[in-house]
Amino acid sequence: MTTARPQPRQGQELAAALAQFRHALVGIGVFTAAINLLQLTGPLFMLEVYDRVLPGRSVPTLVAISVLALVMFGFQGILDIVRSRVLVRIAGSVDQAMAGRVFELAARLPLRAPSAGSLQPVQDLDRLRSFMSTVGPAAFFDLPWMPLYLGICFAFHPLIGWTAIVGGLILIGITIATEVLTRQPAREASGIAEGRMGLAEASRRNAEVVQAMGMAGRLSKRWQEHNERHIAAQQRVADISSGMSAASRTLRMVLQSAVLAIGAWLVINQQATAGIIIASSILTSRALQPVEVTLAHWKGFLLARQSWRRLNALLASLPAEPPHMALPAPRDSLAVEGVTVSPPGVNRVVVQGIAFQLKAGQGLGVIGPSASGKSSLVRALVGVWPLLQGKVRIDGAALDQWSPEDLGRHVGYLPQDMELFAGTVAENIARFEPGAPSQAVIAAAQAAGVHEMILALPNGYETQVGDSGNALSAGQRQRIGLARALYGDPFLVVLDEPNSNLDRDGDEALTRAILGVRARNGIAIVVCHRPSALAGVDSVLVMMAGRQQSFGPKEQVLQPPAPPAAAKPAAAAAASAAAPYAPAARLVTPMTVRAGTRPQGPTS
Repeated sequence: MTTARPQPRQGQELAAALAQFRHALVGIGVFTAAINLLQLTGPLFMLEVYDRVLPGRSVPTLVAISVLALVMFGFQGILDIVRSRVLVRIAGSVDQAMAGRVFELAARLPLRAPSAGSLQPVQDLDRLRSFMSTVGPAAFFDLPWMPLYLGICFAFHPLIGWTAIVGGLILIGITIATEVLTRQPAREASGIAEGRMGLAEASRRNAEVVQAMGMAGRLSKRWQEHNERHIAAQQRVADISSGMSAASRTLRMVLQSAVLAIGAWLVINQQATAGIIIASSILTSRALQPVEVTLAHWKGFLLARQSWRRLNALLASLPAEPPHMALPAPRDSLAVEGVTVSPPGVNRVVVQGIAFQLKAGQGLGVIGPSASGKSSLVRALVGVWPLLQGKVRIDGAALDQWSPEDLGRHVGYLPQDMELFAGTVAENIARFEPGAPSQAVIAAAQAAGVHEMILALPNGYETQVGDSGNALSAGQRQRIGLARALYGDPFLVVLDEPNSNLDRDGDEALTRAILGVRARNGIAIVVCHRPSALAGVDSVLVMMAGRQQSFGPKEQVLQPPAPPAAAKPAAAAAASAAAPYAPAARLVTPMTVRAGTRPQGPTS
């Protein structure tokens, strides 16, 4: 059985990751206590200088307290550096603890909510790490020590204490006002930023269409509109934050001057000493410093809080895969039981009530007009789209009984819009498996009929394919994608429009690859518009409007008897949908499967 650490409660994964470092956070709290106690060095030093050294004109006392103050300041500086570095290390450790889960989330998000930005979780985690690495979190640790400084101010004189209290309350009011006034603009800026990045990413993916059809200018204008709105929203947040921060700095200077003036008045009236004037000013400034630092980093705090909430919500919506019992490698059957499918994030059924069964050694061709649900069906068969109803079973086990990693080893999938990853040809064929055997890579390439084509590339199997495989032609990418689907001899191989970019030689290689899957007792499913792709299958499924119209042996489905005048509409529709493929049944002689396979007629 696959083992896994205990899963945190839904929506608490970030908190659980941070809680792993609670001992380090306690250490930061201890360092903060020592730092704030050492912050009293300055006021006490000035108090001693003005009240003891100057009246007594004692140079030895001045030297002694100066050396002591220097030592205390040194300790304070060291502790401050250690605290900052520990916060940076905690931020990096939280990022490392969540990095795998966030990448999994980013990879799965398009399968559940295609409209959501798939890079958003990664950006949110980066923003959290960046904020935790600043002095902003340290200011939050310092805030609870404000009462200590205010209490000492009261000890000097109640009037000084009340002055500091009033200043602190005003600063707290400024902080609350900043939060209230920036909340809506910050939320608006975040939403606009998502749409802005989505437009940029869509333009990047469709760069050829944009250039060829002269759409760059219009899309650029639309980008500028998004950008102007984004800048305007950010400016509102920045204006409010900077304005409030400037007000807090001004208030702090006014407050220091007010404390000095009140201290001087108290000295004139013989209610305080000269040292209290300077010490009170320093203490008041130190008491209000955490509030000022918090205001200075308020924008970063708002962004980090938004990222925390958004990332928590996404993690809760796509929980980590639970541990699964390891199942034996499949080798017998694929059963589709009343499958109904809706695209992720869309409230519309595109496939309904599909049911059939295939045995090892069989090949199925899925045909039908455009928008009949063929690609949607195969996405459900390989587990990338969730099912609204029904089950897909491999050797009797539903897909959700397999872990994605275990199931992936037994599934080969070539999507309609096929892309490769940046890396070598060999890495792409091997699905980036660490230490993949060269023999297995070459075997997959030979099964797909691309071994010679790969050897003709500049560096053979070590050729870099570029981002999305752009260094190769569309046909080369598709054939290498076929080799990737065949890597490891998976039991179920699903090919969606595998010959859309292939020439005649590619078609023949595709047929041999399909027959090769069947010959080793695998199951091959091919979605096609071109009849040549059906040469290697023995069964055909006809779909129309998301429903199953006909299913059975290829010759029977592609060459149905002419329906009588009173035939049911479904039979007539199936005959019409299969008609374009009928010549393939007459002109293409199905190739024979090697002995030991079971290309038997399917059961419905």
